[in-house]
Amino acid sequence: MEFNVALLPGDYVGPEVIAEAVKVVDAVGVRYGHRFHWHEDAIGGASIDKYGVPLRDETLELCRKCDAILFGAAGGPKWDKPDQKNPADSALLKLRKAFDLFANLRVVKVFPALVNASTLKPEVIKDVDLIILRELTSGMYFGEPRGIEDTPSGKRGFNTMAYYESEIERILRAGFELARQRTKKLLSVDKSNVLEVSFLWRQTAIRLGREYPDVQLGHMYVDAAAMALVRDPRSMDVVVMENTFGDILSDEAAMLSGSLGMIPSASLTGLPTGRAFGLYEPIHGSDPIRAGKDVDNPIATILSGALMLRYSFGLEKEATAVEDAVSRVLERNRTWDIMEKGKNEVGTRQMGTMVANEVKK
Repeated sequence: MEFNVALLPGDYVGPEVIAEAVKVVDAVGVRYGHRFHWHEDAIGGASIDKYGVPLRDETLELCRKCDAILFGAAGGPKWDKPDQKNPADSALLKLRKAFDLFANLRVVKVFPALVNASTLKPEVIKDVDLIILRELTSGMYFGEPRGIEDTPSGKRGFNTMAYYESEIERILRAGFELARQRTKKLLSVDKSNVLEVSFLWRQTAIRLGREYPDVQLGHMYVDAAAMALVRDPRSMDVVVMENTFGDILSDEAAMLSGSLGMIPSASLTGLPTGRAFGLYEPIHGSDPIRAGKDVDNPIATILSGALMLRYSFGLEKEATAVEDAVSRVLERNRTWDIMEKGKNEVGTRQMGTMVANEVKK
């Protein structure tokens, strides 16, 4: 089979980790007889430097012609402006909106070799394997009105959290479909005792649950879910929530694995049933301090490539092969962020090469 992938390395460490993901996915092609065609373009700060804008219309058109997008990281101090948001960072938000990438999956899996890498006790995190499913294109990050205004009482900042029932329904359906593929357990997170938006969220979840009698649906307030993530993460499997809650809790959940450098993500335009268009990226940033030093962990990006194989190309066997290869390599080799005494410390390129070689076996 042949696939076309829009390759957007981005800034600082982005190109470094993207190169290793490409190396591993190409190794999958060698082993299983697939061809992956990579179509590279600039985004974020790299695009500003080259074209004057963080995301060109031509880049969007390139992405539309491909089967998926593999993205590195965008932004950094070079493009910071006083009293303004980093313009390079806006590229990713524009991509999400342009393709309606509403379903963000962040996979938190504690590999057996890393049970001692987390700050939590091994007996708490052993065998953790969960997905934070975050609604990505609505909620408070996109709601209107928003702004800062002068009032007689001083300056007032305000944002609006708002969801249409249809927006809630489609992310919940994605959650139910994911749960069906795994342990048939779905936990819906809200704050329905305080927020009207969350009350509508819970009502919608209960209604949809009747269409999925094979899935065990649970509900939890977001503050309780935050505690449960560090107290008993093994009790969770697929956890679905709105945009702001998902942004916060997915970073908390990432630390179960020991490092942000271990967490892949997928942002999909449709249900996770094997052929959805999606954008795949590590959840860490561009790391300007370590960029160019060949030290950052590429595993999150490599595992994002595995998610691309699974959710956009329908290649489950191949995705599992990548994940198994990562697990085997981690038994003896580590990057600085997950380093343990007695292990072999390796750099970005060496880690990617090791995983690619394992995939080919």
